[in-house]
Amino acid sequence: MMLTTYQPFVFLTLLLCFLCFCSELSHAASSSRVSIKHGEFIRDKEGEVLVSDGYNFVMGFFGFENSSSRYVGIWYYNIPGPEVIWVANRNKPINGNGGSFTVSTNGNLVILDGNKNQLWSTNVSIIQTNKNNSEAVLRDDGNLVLSNEKVVLWESFENPSDTYVPGMKVPVNGKSFFFTSWKSSTDPSLGNHTMGVDPAGLPTQIVVWEGDRRTWRSGYWDGRIFTGVDMTGSFLHGFILNYDSNGDRSFVYNDNELKENDNSSVRFQIGWDGIEREFLWKENEKRWTEIQKGPHNVCEVYNYCGDFAACELSVSGSAICNCLKGFELKDKRNLSSGCRRMTALKGDQRNGSFGEDGFLVRGSMKLPDFARVVDTKDCKGNCLQNGSCTAYAEVIGIGCMVWYGDLVDILHFQHGEGNALHIRLAYSDLGDGGKNEKIMMVIILTSLAGLICIGIIVLLVWRYKRQLKASCSKNSDVLPVFDAHKSREMSAEIPGSVELGLEGNQLSKVELPFFNFSCMSSATNNFSEENKLGQGGFGPVYKGKLPSGEEIAVKRLSRRSGQGLDEFKNEMRLFAQLQHRNLVKLMGCSIEGDEKLLVYEFMLNKSLDRFLFDPIKKTQLDWARRYEIIEGIARGLLYLHRDSRLRIIHRDLKASNILLDENMNPKISDFGLARIFGGNQNEENATKVVGTYGYMSPEYAMEGLVSVKSDVYSFGVLLLEIVSGRRNTSFRHSDDSSLIGYAWNLWNERRAMELLDPCIRDSSPTNKALRCIQIGMLCVQDSASHRPNMSKVVLLLESEATTLPIPTQPLITSMRRSEDREFYMDGLDCSNDLTVTMVAGR
Repeated sequence: MMLTTYQPFVFLTLLLCFLCFCSELSHAASSSRVSIKHGEFIRDKEGEVLVSDGYNFVMGFFGFENSSSRYVGIWYYNIPGPEVIWVANRNKPINGNGGSFTVSTNGNLVILDGNKNQLWSTNVSIIQTNKNNSEAVLRDDGNLVLSNEKVVLWESFENPSDTYVPGMKVPVNGKSFFFTSWKSSTDPSLGNHTMGVDPAGLPTQIVVWEGDRRTWRSGYWDGRIFTGVDMTGSFLHGFILNYDSNGDRSFVYNDNELKENDNSSVRFQIGWDGIEREFLWKENEKRWTEIQKGPHNVCEVYNYCGDFAACELSVSGSAICNCLKGFELKDKRNLSSGCRRMTALKGDQRNGSFGEDGFLVRGSMKLPDFARVVDTKDCKGNCLQNGSCTAYAEVIGIGCMVWYGDLVDILHFQHGEGNALHIRLAYSDLGDGGKNEKIMMVIILTSLAGLICIGIIVLLVWRYKRQLKASCSKNSDVLPVFDAHKSREMSAEIPGSVELGLEGNQLSKVELPFFNFSCMSSATNNFSEENKLGQGGFGPVYKGKLPSGEEIAVKRLSRRSGQGLDEFKNEMRLFAQLQHRNLVKLMGCSIEGDEKLLVYEFMLNKSLDRFLFDPIKKTQLDWARRYEIIEGIARGLLYLHRDSRLRIIHRDLKASNILLDENMNPKISDFGLARIFGGNQNEENATKVVGTYGYMSPEYAMEGLVSVKSDVYSFGVLLLEIVSGRRNTSFRHSDDSSLIGYAWNLWNERRAMELLDPCIRDSSPTNKALRCIQIGMLCVQDSASHRPNMSKVVLLLESEATTLPIPTQPLITSMRRSEDREFYMDGLDCSNDLTVTMVAGR
C-alpha cells in the first residue's frame, strides 16, 4: 500500500532529472560550434566557443588571474593549459566578460566589447557581392579561416602570433613573415622579440631579433637540417622546404610520424624572454616537454665572442673565446671584444699578388653570418680573386659560400657537427710560411750563384712540365682502344697478353681516352702517399689532377695482385660500355710495360663504409639519405643485371665498393671480379671463388654457383648494414653469428625497429623502415630461388602498394636443397645465367 502511494512521486522525480539532463545537454551543444556566420555570436559571458571539427583546437575568450582583461585566442582542445597558439586582440583587451565576436555586415570577422564597440577585425576587402555569405571556420590544424563562397579571404596562419604549429607555411622569399613574442607571460601584447626567416635571402636561416638587433640564429639550411644547431634527437628535422607552382619557397613541418607513433604534438614558440623553444606533447605522459631551445647555451648567443673569434664550451659549460689563427684580441682586458687581423692580406693592398694569401681550414664550425652563395665550381679561386673575400666554405646542399668583411657569430662544435670553414690569411700566418720565407731570403742574400742555379732548375722544370702537359693533352685524345691495330700494339707491350677485344668484336665501336704513364705519374705527384686514397684488393688508388684541372682517381694494379691482365681487360670491357648514374664512370686507361692503370671520375666523399661505420660521420647519414643510397645501389644493380648490353654479375658488392659523390649519390665501383654472361658463355666455367666473405651467398661460397641471385644476396647484406650502421662481420663474439642472424631474430620477434642505427631510430618512418628490413631479409634467404631478382627489389622499394612476401629463416649450410639444384639447372631468367666455379681461397 505504501509502495503504491510513493509511485507517482518517484515517477515525477525521475522525469524531472531527465528533463534537467536534457537541458544540460542542450546548453552544452549550443555553447560550441564549428563555424560562425553573419548574425551569429560567440559570447564570453555564455562560455561559448568555436571548436574544430575533429576536436583538436578551440577558439574562445581567455584571461589571467587578478586581471579583468579578456582576449580572443586559439588553444588545444584536449591538452590542459590552455597553451594559447594565437591571439587576435593582442594590444586591445576587453575589459570584463561582456565581449563577443561575430561576422559583421561587411563580411569581416570582428571582436566587440560589452558596449558593442569594435576592437579588432580581419580587415579585408570583400569582393563578393553577397557579404552575408562570409563564414569563419576553425580547422583541425588550428588555422582560423574566413571565406566567402569558398574563396579564402583571411587566415590566422598567415597572421601568426608567437607560435608555429604544423600546417603553417613560412615563406622564405623575402616576404615579411614574423612571429612576435608576448610582452610577458601574462601579457599577450606585442613584445620586444621577433623570429622569422632571414630576409637577406640565400642561404636560408632562422633568426631571432630584439628590436633590430640579432640575438640568435639557427645556421644555414642545407636541404636537410639547420647547420648551426645541434639537431641530434630534435624534431627540427621534420622541416622540409616546399616549392609551389609559382616557384615560391616555404618551410613546412611534417608531423605525420608523431601522430602515427603516439598521437604526440609539437609546437615552436618565441618566448617573451627572447628564447626560441620547441615543445613536444607526450600523450602517454600527459605533459609538454622542452626538447630544443635557442640560444641553448652561452655560445649560441649571437656573436658572443665578437668578430673573428670562435666560441667553444668548456667541460663545465662556460664559454671560451679564442681568436682564429692569424688574429689577436682587440682588447686584452675584454675576452669577448673580438679580434683583429695580425697581418694584412695581399689582396687588401690591391697589388694583384693574390697567390701570396692562403687558407686555414677549421672543421666542425657553425659558419659565420652574412654568407653569400656563389655559382662557381672553383670556390677557393673565386675567393682569392676578390680582395674583399675573407673566407669560403663548400657545403653539400648549398654549394659555394663566401664571406666579405668581418666574420661574425662563429661557434666551434665539440662532437663533429658543423662544417669546414676556410679562413683567408696572409702567407706568413700559415704554419711555417714565415719560416720558409726567411730561409729563402737568407739563400738569396748569401749565394748569388745558388740563386742562378735555382733559376736554371726552375726553368728546366717549367719546360719539362710544359712538354709533359702537351704530351698529356696529345695522348689524352679519344682513341679506338679496341681496334685491331691498337690491340696488337698493346699486346706487344705486355708479355703473354692476348687480344683485348671481346668475342665477336662486341666492343669494336667503343672508344676510351688513352693516357700515357708519365702523364698519370705527373697527375698523381708520382703516386705519392699524400695522394693515396686507399688500398683495394688489387692495388692502391690515388687522387690526381689533369692539366685541365679536372680531378681523377687512378687505380694502379699491383704486380703482385691476383688480378693481372685478364681482370684488367675484364674491367676495361665492362666500363667501356657501362653508362649509368649509379655506376662509377671510367674516364680512360693506361698500359705501359707491366704498368696497368684505370682512370675513374673522382668521388669527393670516397666510399660508403667511411661514413656508415664511423661513429661520428654516420650522423651525416639520416634516414632519407640512407634510403636514397639503398635505392641508388638497387637501380645500379638492376642496370647491370638486366638493362646493360651484357648481363653482368658484380660478385664483390660491399660497402667499400660503393663510392659517394659530392651530393652523396651512390655509385657502384670495382668491377675487377665481375662476370659477363655472353651469348657464347658455357654453363660450366672453372675459375676460383673470389670475393669478400660475409657478402657471398651460401651457394657461391660453398659450391661455386654464381648467378644474379648472388648479387641479390650481397645487396641484402649491404641493405641491412646501411639501416643498422653495423658490419655483417661485427657479431663474431656475440650470441648472433652475423648481422643476418641478429636481424632475423629481431624481425621474427617483432622487434625489427631495434635493428635501426640508434642515430636514426627516432627519425625513421616506421612503415618504410620495417619494409626495408623485410626486403633485406628476403634478399638474404638461404635458397636462391626464394630471393627476388633486382627488378622485383626495385619495385618493392619504390612502391609501397606492393605486398611483401614473408621471408624464411636464413639457414646458412654447406648442404644445398634439392630445389636449389633444380633451380640452377633450369637457369635463371635465361639459359646462360649459370657459372659453376671451383672453390679457392682469395
